Amino acid sequence: MSRRQYRRGGARASPAFRCAVFAVTAALAVPALADDPKAGRKKAAKCQVCHGYDGIGTNPEVPHIAGESDIYLIRQLRAFRSGKRTHAQMSIIAKDLSDEDIANLAAYYSAIKITVELPKL
Repeated sequence: MSRRQYRRGGARASPAFRCAVFAVTAALAVPALADDPKAGRKKAAKCQVCHGYDGIGTNPEVPHIAGESDIYLIRQLRAFRSGKRTHAQMSIIAKDLSDEDIANLAAYYSAIKITVELPKL
């Protein structure tokens, strides 16, 4: 390794190595599941009581999930299903969801577009 490479943090990775790292990282970052928003909307019938079809919570203690990241929604639903995260209603509802159901619900709720209007100060 030359002095210049040492100062820059070491030898550079080959393009093939960088591509391989990128491919593995991308594959692990997003679950390779079906993500059908139409199927998610049908499955959301159970969710509408608290979260609404539009993903806006129907009471102050229910979070809004519209426009939320699909990765976040998948992670949280899996946590409720496994018992890693608990909630009186969510733990019961999530326990019967398949990985495909979770991916479809996440696809539906994450596809909802939210707009933000800042207050005029």
